[in-house]
Amino acid sequence: METENYNMKLVYTDEFLDSKSLVHRRMQLIILLVELLCASATAEILETIAQWPLLDFALPYEREFLNQYRPENVVPTGIEIGWDRIFVSVPRLRAGIPATLNYIPRNLPLESSPQLHAYPSWDWHAAGRGDLNCSTLISVYRTKLDKCDRLWVVDSGVMTSIEDFRPVCPPKIMVFDSKTNQLTRQFTFPREVLRPNTLLTNMIIDDTAATTCDDVFLYISDTTGPGMLVFDGATERSWRVVHATMYPHPDFSTYRIGSDTFELLDGVVGLGFSARLGTVYYQPLATDRLFSVPTTALQAGPPSFGEQLPVTLVGKKSSQGLALAVDPRDDTILFSPLTETAIAAWQPQTNRQRILAYNPEKLQFVAEIRCTERDDGNYWLLSTRFQKFFRQEVNARDINIRLMRLVPMQYPKHPTNILNSFSQPYFPPQLHQG
Repeated sequence: METENYNMKLVYTDEFLDSKSLVHRRMQLIILLVELLCASATAEILETIAQWPLLDFALPYEREFLNQYRPENVVPTGIEIGWDRIFVSVPRLRAGIPATLNYIPRNLPLESSPQLHAYPSWDWHAAGRGDLNCSTLISVYRTKLDKCDRLWVVDSGVMTSIEDFRPVCPPKIMVFDSKTNQLTRQFTFPREVLRPNTLLTNMIIDDTAATTCDDVFLYISDTTGPGMLVFDGATERSWRVVHATMYPHPDFSTYRIGSDTFELLDGVVGLGFSARLGTVYYQPLATDRLFSVPTTALQAGPPSFGEQLPVTLVGKKSSQGLALAVDPRDDTILFSPLTETAIAAWQPQTNRQRILAYNPEKLQFVAEIRCTERDDGNYWLLSTRFQKFFRQEVNARDINIRLMRLVPMQYPKHPTNILNSFSQPYFPPQLHQG
């Protein structure tokens, strides 16, 4: 493929309210010219571990599973990297999803298309054959492994969330021992922390001060009832925190990926965590901004009426994005602006910015970025061409879903300003209402 240079010059103008004078001020942020690497030049950086036109399952010999399976509706949203296998989350966005939590072997030939195996077994996925049993798994967006090799699963309890949004079971946390595949812990969220349209889509495990495997905090995104749920593993208490920045911005609800556009008014979904800084980063899907909140504020318990959450505006991206991660080695923030079909890195303390990878073919709608200690800190990516599935225009002859690996030693060192940062005080009280 012939090398192409992509020059970008984006001008951002926005208004913020000064916390001292409460006077509107206009800030103009200019993204300078940057050169993005061409697809052929960066193809060597991205190792394609697995790829599929449509996901394939090792289905049991049961007529109900076979009859209801609709592969054109199956799109994964999350991955977790284990020592010997990779967990793949497939929420029930539409009908026809056999299993919502699956795994594939980690030791695979590159660019293979393995079948997905239900985790921990098909008995936990009765919803795939039409049996809605709330003691089993209903719809899972993402999972996390802790340091004790236990898989934490947040089950949204919502069926067909894109089609008709059917909450069929209370959302819950389930913890599986990945060595024995046995359920070791379960917690169902009480009604008072939920909203009628609650959809739990992502989570962070904070074990910074943990003394046992269970003594952790979970920070969980509620995307359509915008806010975060906090779960205290030591006491099994949970509470909700809300801020206006967790809501979607209607001006950013239209997404452009190549020649495709689609609309989705989703709130907070991307989460990143710096244990050293004690900070949770977050972003709604429908925004171009990145925010942060200290973990001390999240752990402080249910906020009292009128209490303000100390949110900071970290910076503005070149376009919207879903995937978000923090490299624990140096607190570099990783994200993927959808329009640019790229993986970008930003070190907030030095303001160093880099394009790690750019590929208009392989990096369409990156749904997950994982920095994993189980692979020497290498970055793993899940891209899905979600826009095709959402518009129901997926072509089964194309490669639509890719699981990729990005090796840090191969990073290009081209500077860029794909995210603008600036010193921004906490939002004034007028902007704290959620």
